[in-house]
Amino acid sequence: MFRQRRFRCATGLLPIAVSATLLLVPASATAVSHPAGGDLSQRLALLTQPGVRSASQATQAARLGVARQGPGSLLRRGNRVLAYVRFDRGAVAGIGSLRARGAKIVHASRRYQSVTVAAKPGELRSLGRAPRVAAVVEALAPVAAEACPSGEVASEGVGQLHAGDQTGEARDLFGVDGSGVTVGILSDSFDLATEAADGSGPVATKAADDVASGDLPGKENPCGDASEVKVLEEEEEFAEESPADEGRGMAQIVHDVAPGAGLAFASAFNGEDAFAANIDALASAPTSAEVIVDDVFYLEEPFFQDGPVAVAAEEAVEGGATYLSAAGNSNLFDAEGHEIGSWEAPLYRDAGSCPPEVQVLGGFNGVHCLDFAPGSQVDRTFGIKVAAGDTLLVDLQWDEPWLGVDTDLDAFLLSASGKLLTGSAEDNVEFSQRPFEVVQWENTSSSERTVQLVVNRFSGESPRLKLALLANGSGVTATEYPRSTGSDVVGPTIFGHSGAAGAISVGAIRFNELAEPEEYSSRGPVRHDFGPAIGTKAAAPLGLPEILSKPDLIATDCGATTFFAGFTGATWRFCGTSAAAPHAGGAVALMLESEPGESPAGIRSALQASAVEVGEFGPCAVGAGLVEAVGALEELPSPGTFTPPECSSPSSEGSPEEARAPGDWGSEAPPAEPASNPTPPSGLPPAQTSRPSTFFRQRPPRTVRTRGGRARAVFRFGSDESGVSFVCRIDGGLFRVCPQRLVRRFATGLHTVRVYARDAAGNADLTPAVYRFRVKGLSG
Repeated sequence: MFRQRRFRCATGLLPIAVSATLLLVPASATAVSHPAGGDLSQRLALLTQPGVRSASQATQAARLGVARQGPGSLLRRGNRVLAYVRFDRGAVAGIGSLRARGAKIVHASRRYQSVTVAAKPGELRSLGRAPRVAAVVEALAPVAAEACPSGEVASEGVGQLHAGDQTGEARDLFGVDGSGVTVGILSDSFDLATEAADGSGPVATKAADDVASGDLPGKENPCGDASEVKVLEEEEEFAEESPADEGRGMAQIVHDVAPGAGLAFASAFNGEDAFAANIDALASAPTSAEVIVDDVFYLEEPFFQDGPVAVAAEEAVEGGATYLSAAGNSNLFDAEGHEIGSWEAPLYRDAGSCPPEVQVLGGFNGVHCLDFAPGSQVDRTFGIKVAAGDTLLVDLQWDEPWLGVDTDLDAFLLSASGKLLTGSAEDNVEFSQRPFEVVQWENTSSSERTVQLVVNRFSGESPRLKLALLANGSGVTATEYPRSTGSDVVGPTIFGHSGAAGAISVGAIRFNELAEPEEYSSRGPVRHDFGPAIGTKAAAPLGLPEILSKPDLIATDCGATTFFAGFTGATWRFCGTSAAAPHAGGAVALMLESEPGESPAGIRSALQASAVEVGEFGPCAVGAGLVEAVGALEELPSPGTFTPPECSSPSSEGSPEEARAPGDWGSEAPPAEPASNPTPPSGLPPAQTSRPSTFFRQRPPRTVRTRGGRARAVFRFGSDESGVSFVCRIDGGLFRVCPQRLVRRFATGLHTVRVYARDAAGNADLTPAVYRFRVKGLSG
């Protein structure tokens, strides 16, 4: 079984264990809480506690509720963790202050006013107190798709795409090999691996070996390809374990298809902002890559708008580069043939109550759970069957823009009998400002298990919402609602920058197959309701939803490489859309040598107009079809404007009353005690009847003067009980969970802050503490 370090789209059949920037509670503890973290995220606040930060990384992962390694684990650099430090303003100016507090600077973004740092757990609280810091959030590992001229090991995709030197193939007919074109690659690493990706032993080759065998260009290449691969960023200084060198595997594929093309590499594994910056670096001088290919996506990349990575990809395309991205390996089928990788509802349907073990959670306002049934029935749980030994990851997002989030949703997983297993409950409004929750659970048993997803609205509106089951092509065997019914949509799993309008999203088909794509190759379409996330203000809504037909094309996967990623028979094979994207990227290099300066739109049009139909599969699975290099070159130099078949959302398969699949999907266990005093879930403190009192430990003066239009105010809340959470209301807003130390910028005028404490048993102070103050300009 292949081992993965990051959430890449590498081998579509690999199990994954993924979590997110939000608090997940390990199954052994079952409790879900909102620990006071001040300017730190809940996970980082917990990591700073002496008993946690001194523990082993495995123990830390269990306490924080994240994966021990691979996708969704803490992104580490030795004994440091990567974190995003978000500033109110002056992020770049604040770098010195962060360094003075012990942090190593990985990347700084003026556009997003954030700095990515590598910091020791003991330094995190100090970072949160740095001037102008608004939030510090952990970075999680992304889901990381004859000797000459291509080397001793050549992918069979060269023949499948008709790209090679054989009679009638593209290089033979047009006399091209990609010379004069640079292909930039973004993935995990290039030449850092010491262990094989499948965990079978030492890595089979290093980059120098690949050059010597002709499988990569370089000075010792026996085929005369002396140009070195330009490595812009590896971050070897921080590497704490052997990366997989998936980027080198992608480079081999490009070299197989277009052996004359120049190659450049930059890491996509130093956080989302650094990923976006490296796209720009590859597209800019001196690299000036005309083709850019990636195979990484981050869990928090938005479903309903373009995020920072998508923005960078679009800007590269506007600058003249053709951008190709792996579509993802998240499509799932159940036994009836339904594509069940996602579930989407047009609005939040409030059931008016929650399963008992969610309803008793203190501080969670657990009475507004989502009704998953589209008809007249009410169903507060979404049943999911998970195969033995596999890990379920649910990526939940809702239709609000980054930095304009007004709704706070929480997600929980219950057992089949209704017992709380784990949950994710970040403060989406006051802290993260991202409409995003991720919850995961590992089935450690020897048989299939049913779990029940619960979504509760802590506060806010009733937006459209979508959940994706990112099981990397396996693990989830069935869901309770497997068909699109009424206005609910089931199936599409392409999101993030692969769903950007300017990017070419590439699905996968096996090297020896022509009739059907890989089952795990993600399906479209993509829906955007907001403009791109740029800078520090929320994007405006679009006039009408933008429905993007994705994927655009499919290309080869599971071709041969020298070392990556799994050993089958006597051959290393690289499977997944991560391998498909560089196959298509190599074909683009051949096209651009033939017609230098051809626009990205012209390249896309030529690729799609010449693509080969794949069986009876429609555009939501294969886009325009399989890349065919000869035909694509023939479409040049006047590709015109090709209108590909459009992928639209799956149509309804029945009435709302028929939406639920037959079978046993679990039960919502009734509370053991009367509803007036329910027994809390296992792992939570025993019930108590006393109510905490609330007071202000710190507050601003009654009148706060400011030179500008806004002033920073700091509050600290206290209670006569320990272990409480705080719920606050600012001015006319809603009551929502807030940290013990609240930092916020207030506009000029009169303001009111109300706060009450709530203990673990759910007992709340009935008389909130209230403080009123005024912000005035210096001239006022």
